[in-house]
Amino acid sequence: MRLKKEIGLAAILFSLAFFLPPAGAQEKKAGSAMGFGFTSSRSPIEITSDMVEGDQKQNRVTFKGNVVAKQEGATLYANTIVIHYDMDMKGMKEIVATGNVRIVQQDRRATGQKVTFYHDENKIVLEGEAVIREGENVVRGERVVYLINEERSYVEGGKGGRVTTTINPSAKEEKKK
Repeated sequence: MRLKKEIGLAAILFSLAFFLPPAGAQEKKAGSAMGFGFTSSRSPIEITSDMVEGDQKQNRVTFKGNVVAKQEGATLYANTIVIHYDMDMKGMKEIVATGNVRIVQQDRRATGQKVTFYHDENKIVLEGEAVIREGENVVRGERVVYLINEERSYVEGGKGGRVTTTINPSAKEEKKK
């Protein structure tokens, strides 16, 4: 029985590489602005963790403990990452990372308690004291939603229902003064 479970888990993990959405126009947008990867790219996702559990009945794979996921130039750190997939569509539906979430891509960093990458919708939702930094610029709120196809995002207020934004002038703007 244990061998059957191990083979099932191996089959799930092996087939994850084929579950990514097809390449196309969306692929170009995956690395744009606040894309943070993990959405429409066909590049493999390399995940390390203390433990991994596959659940074929629930169509998901759970990575627990010191999880680090890398895809192209983006790295995602979290306590737990759950990948939900659709066997009929042969693709990932969503990736949900929870607990001390940190995403790093070049000079962009995002932190929060939960991030969900919705593959079908090409949408990323960062929740729980969300903070996004790009260089010295910072946006803080309770929830940040990034719509990749539209290259549009919005931030919902945090404590006190307010969003806090800090924008630092670039070196060029400083010289103009």
